[in-house]
Amino acid sequence: MDDDEAAFKALADPTRRFLLDLLFARDGRTLGELEAEVDMTRFGVSKHLRVLEDAGLVVPRRSGREKLHFLNPVPIRLIHDRWIGKFTERPAAALTDLKRRLESGMTTTETVQVYRVYIKATPQAIWDAITDPEWTVKFGYQAPVEYDLRPGGAFRGLASETMKEHGAPDVIIDGEVIEADPPRRLVQTWRALFLGEPHTRLTYEIEDDGSGISRLTVTHDVTGAPQTAAQGAGEIPEAGGGWNQTLSDLKTLLETGEPLYA
Repeated sequence: MDDDEAAFKALADPTRRFLLDLLFARDGRTLGELEAEVDMTRFGVSKHLRVLEDAGLVVPRRSGREKLHFLNPVPIRLIHDRWIGKFTERPAAALTDLKRRLESGMTTTETVQVYRVYIKATPQAIWDAITDPEWTVKFGYQAPVEYDLRPGGAFRGLASETMKEHGAPDVIIDGEVIEADPPRRLVQTWRALFLGEPHTRLTYEIEDDGSGISRLTVTHDVTGAPQTAAQGAGEIPEAGGGWNQTLSDLKTLLETGEPLYA
């Protein structure tokens, strides 16, 4: 079963769609919290969550003794990019971003967001794509980055020439490296300067399953930051979308050699 088929199968069931709606409304819930929202046994909810996890739509995380469940929108984004995005991407993204901002206002968040994607590439190739400016200009923000890959080292995301033409400053994102263990783990602070918001915490984890497929998990801790901090790109002209679009773009680039958007 390919990735699309697994996601379509998981989304076909209304209970599983409702569980995703619950996680969309408030991420990082326990099994007990989800069970309380549906007319179903704990075992039944657990089975549905397993299907969602197998499809990559839900990512479990341990927090002490609790197992928390996080919505992972990347598989849905991949379906969108393959089947819908080629026709409607730019206008649809703009409208959904506007809808989200109008509905959420500038409320603060207390959440950790988890995104996961499986890529047919080595951990080193994924690491290079995240940290090497020759790669970062090909996906996502399509702009170079600068990393001093040591604890306390500086991180800067620079504006592309197109962004500058639309009035963006030279540096659009900054931060500091907290931990660097190439090509497996990178922890850093992250701040979108064009949003005037505080630093948040960003973690990349890259795992090789031994079959030529690597699992990239991105954890963005936006606790206490305004809602727009979780969106990242898409807030300035010609910038990319949020993490789900960026990771979809990265996967396509590494697997095909071509980005989603020229």
